[in-house]
Amino acid sequence: MLSSRMEKLNPYVPGEQPHDREYIKLNANENPYPPSPRAVRAALDFIQNKPKALAVYPDPDSGLLHAAIADMLNKTGGVLSNCSVNKDKNKNKNNSAGEGGEVECSSQDKIPFTVRPDMIYSGNGSDEVLSFVFYAFFDSSERLVCPEFSYSFYPVYCGFYGIPRESVPLKKDWSIDVDEMVRRANQNHSSTIIANPNAPTSLCLSRAQVADMVRRCPGDRVFVVDEAYCDFGGESCIPLLEEFKNLVIVRTFSKSLCGAGMRSGYIVAAPELVNAVTTVKNSLNHFPMDAVTQVLAAASCADAAYYVECAKKVVEEREAFIAFLRERGWSVLDSSTNFVFTKKDGASGKKIYEALKKNGILVRRFDTSGIEDYLRVTIGSHEEMAALKAAWEKI
Repeated sequence: MLSSRMEKLNPYVPGEQPHDREYIKLNANENPYPPSPRAVRAALDFIQNKPKALAVYPDPDSGLLHAAIADMLNKTGGVLSNCSVNKDKNKNKNNSAGEGGEVECSSQDKIPFTVRPDMIYSGNGSDEVLSFVFYAFFDSSERLVCPEFSYSFYPVYCGFYGIPRESVPLKKDWSIDVDEMVRRANQNHSSTIIANPNAPTSLCLSRAQVADMVRRCPGDRVFVVDEAYCDFGGESCIPLLEEFKNLVIVRTFSKSLCGAGMRSGYIVAAPELVNAVTTVKNSLNHFPMDAVTQVLAAASCADAAYYVECAKKVVEEREAFIAFLRERGWSVLDSSTNFVFTKKDGASGKKIYEALKKNGILVRRFDTSGIEDYLRVTIGSHEEMAALKAAWEKI
């Protein structure tokens, strides 16, 4: 009864989502903080005062949301944790920067052009957006070049769409092997995808390193940079769009914008590439984003100051946890994300994972050979991290 395609599928396995008891959930790279109060009020107001809007189809082009995303990126440069917040500039109640104050981008992250709404495509989380990107730009006749250890949905989509994958081993320090990836991309005349910062390793290439990769890879093939974690300390590659018309930046509301439950993600790219992804969307589901999500996501963008403060708190807790682990002899990679990747020589990752679970704390481990003793630990709130440290000491 099943198709041959169905029999070949190897679905993505997410972090545990248990319902049998309450856990401190540090296994799915969710944000420990809720969306901004302003965003929540906007969604509630929309539902309560415009109920008829729920009876009709939403804007298929998400016009207001795309304008809000573009405005947020122009203000923040795409790295929230590097921004500053000037609360004195918020005395005007109509200030579009939100209740937390006006956001000021760091000089190193300032985008040298204006991001426009026609450079944005949005969908139901970055996973759906990635699916459409894979369909639009990667072909079964070429090998897609990607790192060996990276976001585990990439091989799932390769299998789903029948795209051959060229998996490039990471270097001994767990960083992406830039030269080898470039070599293989040219050898196969291939498209390339990287997560930057990378998951699960938490390491980040500089913008200059990525620019060097794109410059040396085939210019008539799309180069995708997945920036799901960039707001926690990476270097966004959005400024590179000025030079590279074959570059696609994928981003999400699930991490730094406290919105894993709202399911919203987007790309930033040249308008012709955005139009290609939009064509894929319109060939599958003309109305992918519901009206409430569009309102909630747009209001989140308008209150960037709130999310800057959330990102800074996550970074502060991350650095404190890295220090805690290293003081106890654990190997921890430097992190530009909202998680850490850690192991201890002679310690079983599986046993530590199980012991933490018995103590009511979930972290992520992988059965994949080569990283089976590593734990990926999402950074939680100060209270959650205190409980994790206490359990860690006990174990």
